Amino acid sequence: MSIAPNKSEVHKFWNDASCGENLYLRGESLRDQFNEQRSQRYKLEPEILEFTRFENYKGKKVLEIGVGLGADHQMWAEQGCDLHGIDLTERAINWTKRRFETFGLTSNLQVGDAENLPFPDSEFDVVYSWGVLLYCPDMYRAISEVHRVLKPGGEAIVMLYHKWSFVGYMLWLRYALLRLRPWLSLKYIYSEYLESKGTQAFTVGEVRDFFKEFESVDIDINLTHGDLLTSQAGQRHEGGILSIARMILPRSIIKRFFKNHGLFMKIRAMKKG
Repeated sequence: MSIAPNKSEVHKFWNDASCGENLYLRGESLRDQFNEQRSQRYKLEPEILEFTRFENYKGKKVLEIGVGLGADHQMWAEQGCDLHGIDLTERAINWTKRRFETFGLTSNLQVGDAENLPFPDSEFDVVYSWGVLLYCPDMYRAISEVHRVLKPGGEAIVMLYHKWSFVGYMLWLRYALLRLRPWLSLKYIYSEYLESKGTQAFTVGEVRDFFKEFESVDIDINLTHGDLLTSQAGQRHEGGILSIARMILPRSIIKRFFKNHGLFMKIRAMKKG
């Protein structure tokens, strides 16, 4: 069973709907729809704002890898950044262009591959990617590309999925143990059941190895709405088992004793100046 990401499958999955457009883009006008989507995004994942701190990068030259529907990209633009964005899918680029036209914002947007960034060396102050690089088949190449296009002293702000998370444990219980297939690995479970086929999650040690070209790497892990089942995320897995899990999950115990078993691994890495 192959569990490596396949770019054509990843492209098809995300090109069918750019990060939940069918869930969020509802309202009287396109402006209202985009505002509602951004509001819901940061309500669901407040760690984006807390970790990224967009306001600290006013006027910087920024590349975002994986723009999705463009909410984070809009945050960068509103700081007056010299902004560039790529995405594997045409659909995401088109949605983000429509978003920027709606709000009168500017970015250099193009379809692109994170493993082959179409930019010269030492071009950006910041490279940002929230939950996107984990779909790259060759993570070493992807992170090396991030390092290459950063200026000396530049910063990578990245979120990857953490292998040892309650999201992973719950998926393993449902799709491995309860189906009498306990030999299935967490790696396989993430690949088959989390998002697009080939979705990857990593250990802290693996991530430090990916970022070994960087001078410093800080990693923070936090419990998410998915780990604590505090949202309606996980529509793909709806059913009696998920409903029961939402009722019986010992959230207070998890928050107290297992706070490092969250899905989001937030990475801040500095290139040597």
